[in-house]
Amino acid sequence: MTINYETIGLKCGLEIHQQLEGRKLFCNCLTKLRDEEPDIKISRKLRVSAGESGKIDAAVLAEIKKGKHFSYQGYSDSTCLVELDEMPPLDINAEALHAVFQVIKSVKAEVPDYIQAMRKTVVDGSNTSGFQRTTLIGRNGILTVDGKKITIPTIALEEDAGRIIHEDAKNTTYRLDRLGIPLIEIATGPEIRSPEECKRVALALGLLLRGTGKCKRGLGTIRQDINVSIEAGNRVEIKGAQDLSSIPSIVENEALRQINLVNLALELQEIKPKFDSPIIDLTEHFKKTECEVIKKAISKEGKVLGCKLSGLNGLLGKEIQPNRRVGSELSDYAKIAAGVKGLFHSDELPKYGVSESEKGQVLTALECGANDAFIIVSAQSEQAVKAIDAAIMRARLCMDGVPSEVRKANPDATTSYLRPMPGASRMYPETDIPLMMIDRKALQKIPVPESITEKINRFILMKLSKDLAENISMSDNSDLFEELCKTYTSLKPAYIAEILVGAAKTIKRDFDIEINPTDNDYKDLFKAISIGEISKESVIDILKENKPEIKIISRYALMPPIELDEKLREIISLHQGKQTSVLMGIAMKELRGKAAGEAIARRLRELTAD
Repeated sequence: MTINYETIGLKCGLEIHQQLEGRKLFCNCLTKLRDEEPDIKISRKLRVSAGESGKIDAAVLAEIKKGKHFSYQGYSDSTCLVELDEMPPLDINAEALHAVFQVIKSVKAEVPDYIQAMRKTVVDGSNTSGFQRTTLIGRNGILTVDGKKITIPTIALEEDAGRIIHEDAKNTTYRLDRLGIPLIEIATGPEIRSPEECKRVALALGLLLRGTGKCKRGLGTIRQDINVSIEAGNRVEIKGAQDLSSIPSIVENEALRQINLVNLALELQEIKPKFDSPIIDLTEHFKKTECEVIKKAISKEGKVLGCKLSGLNGLLGKEIQPNRRVGSELSDYAKIAAGVKGLFHSDELPKYGVSESEKGQVLTALECGANDAFIIVSAQSEQAVKAIDAAIMRARLCMDGVPSEVRKANPDATTSYLRPMPGASRMYPETDIPLMMIDRKALQKIPVPESITEKINRFILMKLSKDLAENISMSDNSDLFEELCKTYTSLKPAYIAEILVGAAKTIKRDFDIEINPTDNDYKDLFKAISIGEISKESVIDILKENKPEIKIISRYALMPPIELDEKLREIISLHQGKQTSVLMGIAMKELRGKAAGEAIARRLRELTAD
């Protein structure tokens, strides 16, 4: 389906969350993630709190109804009492503040005279305290992308959440090493009008943040949340778009979902379905079922419960996103509310081991007419009731079109339901951190980071082509490139940039090997090249071994000059009468990686001239 985004009134906004290097936001712990077995383990059960308005936020209430239990893992040498919520936070990280002020000045945002840390109620277990500390610092900035002005309503500094190690229906285990890492959060206005423009704005914001020199690099260190709506739909927040390349597809698929939900609502308004049918125990009809999911539930003394959805026959199987249907929307709500694996609906049966006969028995037991659909859930009785109630609630929402909600980005660029859209009711002041007065004179002295355009132009002056300058400027290796150029002045900057930008792609294309060299690997590699220990021709061979370079460089050491001369004389003798150019080709093939190309050419010319 081709979508005219102007016609449907597409609007997008971005929320960028970027981790910062150094210390954590409210303690002195380092921000390094660890894989060793933790030696601290604690358990918590979180409770809901009303916000400053005195009300309980809808998203918070939905989380607490899950009744989950949380476990936390840490390390005695790097996890402190602040992270365990056993002591008040320390003063806000000054380096993180400096970085966020750099961003604020880059987009000419306003800074208030005082800043106030707030508590944002979060009871999904991702924070031991039950809230996330967030501080609004900048407002009303402007970012220009491709000549268009994108508003930046807010710039905040907040603490990152713990990372999930294990999760099931009733328990979640978090690692505390990520909790408290400083995050710069930048929110744009809804001026983005196409999927591709959304990607370009996200890229521009990422490059702006990287200009501070304080950003972490690598997968998971920057996260993009996307707000998407169409004129007839509603604002939906999509969490977890980590890969820039996936953003256009995520926006396109969400726009398609909203178009299809709006059209579904128009159909339902004609049908006028009812959602008041009782939940019926259908277990006896599945005593001999071949469906493994249902058999497993019954074997654990679970039930098979079902409910009629009047007038929805044929609509639950209607596709609204690639490989996702109306039934998927109902299933998402059931999964989140009750922790079930999913549900079955009449439009997809018989399937999954449910026979035609069993489907017929369900239709009869639920008193379904020709226009009616049904849903069934197999789980423990209380869990199944909760799942069906949630699914029916989602079915009712189909009457209104697009519900405003928070969804997660799936690997295939579709989205699935996470929770209701949060509001202001989850915010209240942080009483352990005093108001901070902004020092205007100190703020004026903070430098504005170099823009990406300025960096590209500077790299062009270093004799890089425009394309190469753009590629290395936007690469995660941009800072490393500059460091290597300063350290190894005998090497041309263009050569260094080409290796940093292109070597991994070449090795993937030619050898189907994914390499992941560290900064130190590259430093060892370029040092060996600069002192003549290895040849430039051996770089690809060294990198494709995908091992620490310091351990394998010696295997690619250049042969001594005397040995090189012996080999070249042998080649000249075996191929007497051949032109120098031919001899050069033979020598380069035989001595690749064993001698520098320049040295082979120079000595070959000298030896053939004798």
